[in-house]
Amino acid sequence: MLGPTNTGKTHLAMERLLGHSSGMIGFPLRLLARENYERMVARKGAKNVGLITGEEKIVPPGARWFSCTVEAMPLDRRVEFLAVDEIQLCADPDRGHVFTDRLLHARGLVETMFLGAETIRRLLLRLVPGIEVETRPRLSELSYAGPVKLSRLPPRSAIVAFSAAEVYAIAEAVRRRRGGCAVVMGRLSPRTRNAQVALYQEKEVDFLVATDAIGMGLNMDVDHVAFAGLSKFDGHRPRPLLAAEVAQIAGRAGRGMRDGSFGVTGVCPPLGEELVEAVEAHAFEPLEQLAWRNSALDFTSVEALLASLTMPPSLPGLVRGQDATDVLTLEALHHDADIRKAAQGRAATRLLWEACQIPDFRKLATDAHVKLCANVFTHLRAGKNLPVDWVRGEIEALDKVEGDIDTLMQRLTDVRVWAYITARADWMRDATPWARLAREIEDRISDTLHMKLMARFVDKRAAHLTRRLEDQEAEELQAVVSNHGVVLVEGHEVGRVEGFNFHPDPATQGQEKKFLLRAARRALGQELPRRILRCETAADEAFSLTDDRQVVWEGAKIARLKRSENLLKPEVEILHSEFLDGLARERLRARISAFVAAEVEKRLGALLVAMKDPPAELRGVMYRLGEASGVMEAENVAPELRQVLKKLGVEAGRFAFFMPAVLKPGSAKLRALLWGVANDRNPPPLPAAGLVSAPMPGNWGADFALSMGWLPAGPVMVRLDVAEKLVREMHYLVRKHPVFLPPNLGSRMGLKPDQLAPVLNALGFRIIPAQVLGEKRYGPAAPAMLARRKMEPKPVAPPPPPPVPVSEDNPFAALAALRQAARR
Repeated sequence: MLGPTNTGKTHLAMERLLGHSSGMIGFPLRLLARENYERMVARKGAKNVGLITGEEKIVPPGARWFSCTVEAMPLDRRVEFLAVDEIQLCADPDRGHVFTDRLLHARGLVETMFLGAETIRRLLLRLVPGIEVETRPRLSELSYAGPVKLSRLPPRSAIVAFSAAEVYAIAEAVRRRRGGCAVVMGRLSPRTRNAQVALYQEKEVDFLVATDAIGMGLNMDVDHVAFAGLSKFDGHRPRPLLAAEVAQIAGRAGRGMRDGSFGVTGVCPPLGEELVEAVEAHAFEPLEQLAWRNSALDFTSVEALLASLTMPPSLPGLVRGQDATDVLTLEALHHDADIRKAAQGRAATRLLWEACQIPDFRKLATDAHVKLCANVFTHLRAGKNLPVDWVRGEIEALDKVEGDIDTLMQRLTDVRVWAYITARADWMRDATPWARLAREIEDRISDTLHMKLMARFVDKRAAHLTRRLEDQEAEELQAVVSNHGVVLVEGHEVGRVEGFNFHPDPATQGQEKKFLLRAARRALGQELPRRILRCETAADEAFSLTDDRQVVWEGAKIARLKRSENLLKPEVEILHSEFLDGLARERLRARISAFVAAEVEKRLGALLVAMKDPPAELRGVMYRLGEASGVMEAENVAPELRQVLKKLGVEAGRFAFFMPAVLKPGSAKLRALLWGVANDRNPPPLPAAGLVSAPMPGNWGADFALSMGWLPAGPVMVRLDVAEKLVREMHYLVRKHPVFLPPNLGSRMGLKPDQLAPVLNALGFRIIPAQVLGEKRYGPAAPAMLARRKMEPKPVAPPPPPPVPVSEDNPFAALAALRQAARR
């Protein structure tokens, strides 16, 4: 039975199989064998149906119908009907020899059916005498749709890539743009694959991202197949897809009488006209040769076995395929002296060959698989069964569900290897519990893998919304804004309102974003006027200022402070929002300006009061003090004016004029912020409240430190009010002569002992060290003393240079003479 995809070949074969009293069908994939096993069980009952794959063997005593993988078909079991699916895989260079062997030797007692592509017709007629070839046409049309962007692919599309990395990248993109997708790869277990297929079939998602594994018998409701690439790694090298391979994959689009389409997406170039015509017409070059390997093996020795495996075919149309993993493993073990010594005789050689046939599901291409096969052979050669403790340790080490997607898939392949080993009843003392354990571990890992695929590649909310958006206009969608600013469309959160701006969910991308924003704006059109009114009538406590010169309301930044002519009255600029018009912005600006003025009044009120109507002789000083927000360098003023300043709340110190009220933590923070606004930069962080001294930050200058109320003094800076008070006290103590060093001086300034001397020196004092008594002197040593710092002598100015003689002819001679006379 030949023909393209969607011709009903497999369905017909299953009907014919179940119409006989016994039957067997071989599939190219384990997941297809299990899928059809479940269908057969539904028709005939579990006690009458068997499943035989490398990893699973379910063979009830009365089983009469069997679903198998092609490699595991028990050809010694006689059945009335026998079928092999995808028989064109005889041409596959890696595993085609197995299909070719079934083609040449597997027969049903009454009926034999081979299902596949039309390309193998010529060789079937040549190699199978008396065969009748029936061709079935495709039930629906398959047409080329050309290139389509990923964001514009129609629902019920399958996107095909040819590496795990490409599958992940495309699946991530589909999740962002279209809500999510199911993922199907050949490395998935049947349980995970079926769960992912169910996710797609039940329309939880509208897209499927897969490798070419979907090309073999995957029957799903796919309307369009999009190729993300046109080349694959075939296990040996990268190569372009053959036209028949493109058709096999593209043919999954359309089911039953429903037409399908195929095309390309992403960076994949458009398909050539010749390729498109071949796929649409299902017309391909016939196969010229099939892969073959001798199945009549010679087990007299390993050398004889290798020679029989590498025999050339005797029939035309057959060629030797690639050496499979089992042959490569046998060759590698043949070079091991211990294995070669153990594999003596027909029985030992056969046992070694069986060990070498353990599938390399892991595709490690390393010595690990060879070593495993060697261990199995060695254990079986030493005893009739594999050691229980060794098997238990190997299997239980895989019973873990931690790790990422790639780790879990790798662990699944490891479990499959042990499922194959434990399925060999002749290798295990009691194979059933071990096979059951391997299956349980596989199921646990499979379920975890499915959940992780869901978590990574599926956003059910976005998928639901995307589906709704494709069914109706956004105006029909129900959109509301919750009390906490959450924007809901059709009951799903699509973003949040912060201040007067709408922030869509970052997962909302592509085509859906446009419709969601339209629906959200409709809801925000009613919400924003209420927000503006709430902000206008809010108390000052509802607002706050941030270090980056912004105004925050209800946890959102709504305005920024800008420089103005008056440091204490910064301008207010409302942050941009598409939902605010000119009138609303002005109303908000007036409210925020009132809050800022109230904050300045609250923190710097004493300064504002002092600046209102100072005495005429102090107006200049108070103006400069206001420009410096309450702290400025000391100036020379008359003693009586110092008393006036004191009445205004201003300390006229040796180092600075300042108002102690503006040095409080809250006031200092506001002053730093106003400095930042005036200088158009974020202010540096201030020392913690309560500190008396602190190291000078690297991004502080002496002027900024003084303006913030800190006096640079040697290795540290000292709080200005503390420094002025202590300097005043120390000047009074040492007005006549040095005095004992006050014991608490360092602690009052928060200094370490080694910091005191340089700080006092910077403040104009010195420490006279304690005197140490000589050998012949007795009594207490003279204590350390505090004194004024010695004034350093002023440098003597160098004498002026002698006058330069001027020529009488020089036009400037008269001027020079006048200057010299003036100097004298």
